[in-house]
Amino acid sequence: MTKIAIISDIHGNKTALEAVLKDIRLRGIERIFCLGDIIGKGPQGSACIELIQKNCEQVVRGNWDVFIQAPSDNDFIQWFKERLTENDYQYLNSLPFNIDLELNGQLIRFFHASPRSEFERILPFHPIEKRLSMFENSEITNSNVNDQSPDIVFYGDIHTTFLETFKNGILCNVGSVGNSLDLTTASYAIIDGTYSTNSIQFVRVEYDQEAEIEIAKELDLPYLDKYYDEIMFGKYRNS
Repeated sequence: MTKIAIISDIHGNKTALEAVLKDIRLRGIERIFCLGDIIGKGPQGSACIELIQKNCEQVVRGNWDVFIQAPSDNDFIQWFKERLTENDYQYLNSLPFNIDLELNGQLIRFFHASPRSEFERILPFHPIEKRLSMFENSEITNSNVNDQSPDIVFYGDIHTTFLETFKNGILCNVGSVGNSLDLTTASYAIIDGTYSTNSIQFVRVEYDQEAEIEIAKELDLPYLDKYYDEIMFGKYRNS
C-alpha cells in the first residue's frame, strides 16, 4: 500500500504537529513528507524540528527555514534564532529545495512555494499563467534526465488548502499544520497510490488551540496577540 501524508507550515506549533502526527499514525500511514516552514511564528521551533526529523521521510526547506539562518537585527526574528540549537541550524541548512517522486507513472513534485523560490507566493486567485508556471522546471528543480514536467505539484506556503486541475496537471496546496488561515483546524493531505491511479485527500485535524496559546504565553512569545488571532480565528497578521 502506497500512501504518503504531506504536511507543511508547522511554524513552531508543537501542539498542532503532535495532533496531526497522531492522526496520520491512526490511519496506518507510515510515509510522511514535509514541505517546510518548520519554525517561526509559534514558540516551539526546536521541538518541532526534532519531531519532523523523527517522523518525516523527506523534508524540503521553506522561506522561514532559509532566512532564519541569516543575520538579523529584527528583534522578532532574533527571538526565534536564539531558541534554535546548532544542530537545528545544521539540519535546516541541509534541507533540499524540492522532492521528485514517480508514482503510478506520474511525476509528482513537492516544494514549499514555487519551482523558482521559497519566497515566491502563488495564490489561488492569481492569473492562470502564474498558476500554470507551478508545473515548470527551473534551474533548481530541473533534476530529471528527460526534462519531464510534473503531473502533480504539491506545495505549502499560503496556509490555505486548494486543489485545481489543469490539462497539464493537478496543483494542490496542502494548507498548514500549525498556522492555518482558511479554517482554524490543522490541515494536511494524503496521496494514495494504492491503485492504478493516484488520488488526493485533504484531512482536517482538531487540536487544543487554547493549550497552544498558554504555551506561547509561558514562553513569552513576542506579538502574542497576532499569534492568537492566527491560531484562534485564522486572521493573517499582515492582512
